[in-house]
Amino acid sequence: MSRGSGTELSQRQLRVAEQMRHLLAERLLRGDLHDPRLRGRSLTISEVRVSRDLKSATVYTAELGGSLDPEVAEALRHAAAHLGGWLAREMHLKYAPKLRFVADETFAQAARIDELLRDARLPHQNDEDDDDGAA
Repeated sequence: MSRGSGTELSQRQLRVAEQMRHLLAERLLRGDLHDPRLRGRSLTISEVRVSRDLKSATVYTAELGGSLDPEVAEALRHAAAHLGGWLAREMHLKYAPKLRFVADETFAQAARIDELLRDARLPHQNDEDDDDGAA
């Protein structure tokens, strides 16, 4: 998945980003973060983008069934340093990545496009129904 950056990502960046995505998603799924703002929330980590030096990472996050609640986003920002250190230990990285959690809008955009396509098809289907009735 690419988010419009003009530079080509290395295999190492892609591999590290995917491993980070898996580890973060698993950690959130298990509920290992003991923040009450995250309790009972179903979060999706759709993509992680890492810098060339692997010292920073952007984590695209969405809440199941809607957009990312600001309270949840703040809880993730609060846990970012802890999670970065944990990732460095789990993945045996030289430096703990500085994590930046960002609301992933691709699911909302896809739903909007789907709605537009559905609305565009409805008048066309109604025209076909009128033609069938006239014959």
